[in-house]
Amino acid sequence: MPADIPESLLTEIVARALAEDIGPGDVTTMATMDVGTPCRGEIIAKAQGVIAGLRVAEIAFEQVDPQTRFEYASRDGDRVSPGTVIARLDGDAHAILSAERTALNFLQRMSGIATLTARYVEAVAGTAARICDTRKTAPGLRALDKYAVAAGGGANHRIGLFDGVLIKENHIRAAGGIGQAVRLARERAHHLLKVEVEVTSLSELEAALDARADVVLLDNMSVADVAAAVEAAGGRCRLEVSGGVTLENVRAFAECGVDYISVGALTHSAPALDISLEISVPQR
Repeated sequence: MPADIPESLLTEIVARALAEDIGPGDVTTMATMDVGTPCRGEIIAKAQGVIAGLRVAEIAFEQVDPQTRFEYASRDGDRVSPGTVIARLDGDAHAILSAERTALNFLQRMSGIATLTARYVEAVAGTAARICDTRKTAPGLRALDKYAVAAGGGANHRIGLFDGVLIKENHIRAAGGIGQAVRLARERAHHLLKVEVEVTSLSELEAALDARADVVLLDNMSVADVAAAVEAAGGRCRLEVSGGVTLENVRAFAECGVDYISVGALTHSAPALDISLEISVPQR
């Protein structure tokens, strides 16, 4: 995992998920096999995609039984095909089966996000636009969701409300207009923060340009209006497209000459990648 996700956070996230699933004990596993039953397993991709979350899955098995051996056969960011072995396991069947669902839930979700991100990145290849995520992440899993976007070749937008100024429609209304909102942000935010403001029309874009916003987010605009906005801005600020972006139209937006395209679907609507665990118990 990247250095900006502390191991302690990963441990905490996984521990909560295991507690939710296992509770006081895995009654099925306890009822059907003896403790200490040796087990070997392979985690296998059942669909084409991009892998993300192997360390998170490894932590799940480790937390249930530190003696479980987890061997990487792939790395995050690897492209896999159906039948690709992603990882191998050796250990107590009780531990491996108890951790299985939690480990796969993380791995499937994160790999699904990485896979969808990679499709968007491929769709804009050769343009200057960068595909970005948003804050539309699963509560409590933002660090993992954004990591998965990066594994798929995308870029991370701000992590939360604390690390970037993004003035949206309701901020503008409360402040009394685009110019006033940008002015107040420049006065009150520290000098290392860029000021981005959301606009929904070309007239609002002009107000944002007059206020000297660093970045302007073109919200739910048509491709034609985005092209006109790029021409009107004339390089005076960076431009981001957001809203209504799909795999079918993302290249058209990118070819307008924008700098960023943010896609909430990367994290709120990515289908999980089909991944399974297949085990075998050696003959005794």
